[in-house]
Amino acid sequence: MAEVPDKPALEGLEAKWDAAWETAGTYLFDRDAAKTKGRAGVYSVDTPPPTASGSLHIGHVFSYTHTDLKVRFERMRGKTVFYPIGWDDNGLPTERRVQNYYGVRCDPTLPYDPDFTPPFEGGDNKSSKAADQIPISRRNFIELCERLTVEDEKTFESLFRQLGLSVDWRQTYRTISDETIRTNQLAFLQNYSRGEAYQDLAPTLWDVDFRSAIAQAELEDREQPGAYHRLAFHRTDGGGDIHIETTRPELLAACVALVAHPDDERYQPFFGTTVTTPVFGVEVPVLAHPLAQIDKGSGIAMVCTFGDVTDIIWWRELNLPNRTIIGKDGRIVADAPEALSTDAAQAAFAELAGKTVFSAKKRIVELLQESGEIIGDPKPITHPVKFFEKGDRPLEIVSTRQWYLRNGAKNADLRDALIERGRGMTWHPDFMRVRYENWVGGLTGDWLVSRQRFFGVPIPVWYGLDENGDRDYARVITPDLGQLPVDPTIDVPAGYEPSQRGVPGGFDGEQDIFDTWATSSLTPQLAGGWERDEELWGLVAPFDLRPQGQDIIRTWLFSTMLRSVLQDGRAPWSDAAISGFIVDPDRKKMSKSKGNVVTPADILDAHGSDAVRYWAASSRLGTDAAFDPQNPTQVKIGRRLAIKLLNAAKFVLTFPVPEGAAVTHDLDRSMLATLDTVVAEATRAFEGYDHARALELTESFFWTFCDDYLELVKERAYDQTDVGQASAALALRLALSTLVRLLAPVLSFAAEETWSWFEEGSVHHAAWPAPLGLEGDPRVLTTVGDALIGVRRAKTEAKASQKTPVTRLVIAATPAQIALLRSAEGDLRAVGRIAEIDYVEGDALTVESIELETADA
Repeated sequence: MAEVPDKPALEGLEAKWDAAWETAGTYLFDRDAAKTKGRAGVYSVDTPPPTASGSLHIGHVFSYTHTDLKVRFERMRGKTVFYPIGWDDNGLPTERRVQNYYGVRCDPTLPYDPDFTPPFEGGDNKSSKAADQIPISRRNFIELCERLTVEDEKTFESLFRQLGLSVDWRQTYRTISDETIRTNQLAFLQNYSRGEAYQDLAPTLWDVDFRSAIAQAELEDREQPGAYHRLAFHRTDGGGDIHIETTRPELLAACVALVAHPDDERYQPFFGTTVTTPVFGVEVPVLAHPLAQIDKGSGIAMVCTFGDVTDIIWWRELNLPNRTIIGKDGRIVADAPEALSTDAAQAAFAELAGKTVFSAKKRIVELLQESGEIIGDPKPITHPVKFFEKGDRPLEIVSTRQWYLRNGAKNADLRDALIERGRGMTWHPDFMRVRYENWVGGLTGDWLVSRQRFFGVPIPVWYGLDENGDRDYARVITPDLGQLPVDPTIDVPAGYEPSQRGVPGGFDGEQDIFDTWATSSLTPQLAGGWERDEELWGLVAPFDLRPQGQDIIRTWLFSTMLRSVLQDGRAPWSDAAISGFIVDPDRKKMSKSKGNVVTPADILDAHGSDAVRYWAASSRLGTDAAFDPQNPTQVKIGRRLAIKLLNAAKFVLTFPVPEGAAVTHDLDRSMLATLDTVVAEATRAFEGYDHARALELTESFFWTFCDDYLELVKERAYDQTDVGQASAALALRLALSTLVRLLAPVLSFAAEETWSWFEEGSVHHAAWPAPLGLEGDPRVLTTVGDALIGVRRAKTEAKASQKTPVTRLVIAATPAQIALLRSAEGDLRAVGRIAEIDYVEGDALTVESIELETADA
């Protein structure tokens, strides 16, 4: 045990105890204990791996603290805790950060330069413009990604240690390590062998800046300015025109049909007929489909390949041709679709070829105006446009060949299984389950898992080449499992020689990588040793807890559920704890794009980690929390609580507990009986993932303990001649022990410091408090506490010091209250310096009169 310092302080506790915990292995996973207890004795957490690109923000502190609160509680309850952490290294955020940080961009056609040195590292010279970035080989680019993410991870770990996260730092993983790549590739190959993974050439949501496909889960709508253009399509029977309204006239050359709702009487006579497109004169059918909106524009839509997701649905369900005209670079392609067969149509298309979407729109409007086929002026509007959540320009839809994983969008049995497994879990709060179910029910296509990027897990396949040197997509070559991990752009499949790469009759390696969520969807497997350490997997899986933010239910939670259901037919966890958002003082969600993100390092340094943990613990799961860095009120309250814990403990420990002491005094037993209720209710709250309620109960009692009980009994606890001294000293020590343990999940550093003054070992391995079971009437403490408050108020109103002696005090109270007061009258008289107390019966407890000792007396 440590000596109690003369002046307890919070400063320095983080560094002191982080080092002590590291040395003692306080938070390491004890596999032997886990094997002894069995799976029921283990508490395992599928901890979110933060994206290692840039800096952590206050939202990370918020949500990761929520997890740590529950983990610390379960550890003190006797569970062997498996609390790993990973780093999400690969993906677009990392690539973008590397581009800007080093001033480079990847060009896969360039050779590797082993002596390459980037033009700069960070600083003010960084540029996000591709034209200002030096092109380098794929391998050089990946090496820079590796270098920077390692440095970011060190910074993240340092901050998490300062925050006091009780993770096992031996149980870490990186989403780009060889072991991770092996696990990811193995899982994919098993999906492929079962027919769950497949390849298809299909319309794809495409980000023209990143030059990569984007999955449905990565979309977000952003309000953008636009305009409705009213165009005249000409009926081929010579009966006049049909007018449509479109925001994308630049796609006119890709038009394949007009579609109206089957119940729209205006267009029912035209279903089955044809019209010709303005400017290009291509004949297209007029068709019926229930997705057409009667009340939108003119009620009839131009179907293009492809303007939006609805176009894809119409194209598939109405069996329409594909006349894609937008390339992967976001520009109009050079070659006109075959349907534009006339010289006039091809000449018009040549006016658009090579232009950006914006420029093409401007030119086609001019052509429409010249032909007289645009009706009136464009009508400006603001409408939602789909973006990649990390992108800067609207998405286009381009036909590409991609890898997909079946997710229930086209399979009702799988969709039902995903919903059923979700309902078999416990959600905290429960309404978050509805968001999951809505996402599963609203899926419109299988999960696109391939990306045309560089820093990620390679898709482990090769393709046989035909006699012309073209890929034969029917001849997919997979590696032997013993070869994993593989990089198909470097490694050679069994049965081939390196010289056969890229030559007719040889092979070609897949260059695409997996979507980052395809890796993150395997975090239980990565952390838990799936197909690597079967003993560990059996001890921790399925995991107890998935903690995460609400915004990635549709991505991380759903994708992890999918992989588990496909692989094991079960949910990967028993419970999901969903944190709310951090919002700024104006109640706007904090995000980098809005420029209102608060980085936590300064807050932790200024106020201390326990104060920040208190702020996070004060918010319930699923509830948004406001944070004002200029006036962090809750953080300041938390700091005050942590300081008070140190000072109260120092004070309590000044009272020696005689050997053989027992709690005999009514006031002492009352206090401990009240504390028993707090323990029971706080325990139930923690069991139900309601850490905020547990803190609220504990904190409320703690201040009652300090302000009322401690003041009431301190004179008796000091007086070695008082028959009640042993009872007070023991009650104080018992209460301190209980309160330190109740507060330990929140005030991790102050609690550990305090515990070290009077107990051996770590408070974080001490048993969670249980009710002591002493008989006592809780009303004694509350009644005497109310009387003390009345005495203090009376002295204040008399403009007297609280130390002023009282010659006579008259208290009015009910008979029951008077009896309670008499049982602790000695303590009340001592703290109030009261010579005489008289009681009169009344309806409520009040101080009727008070006579203060005068200076003359």
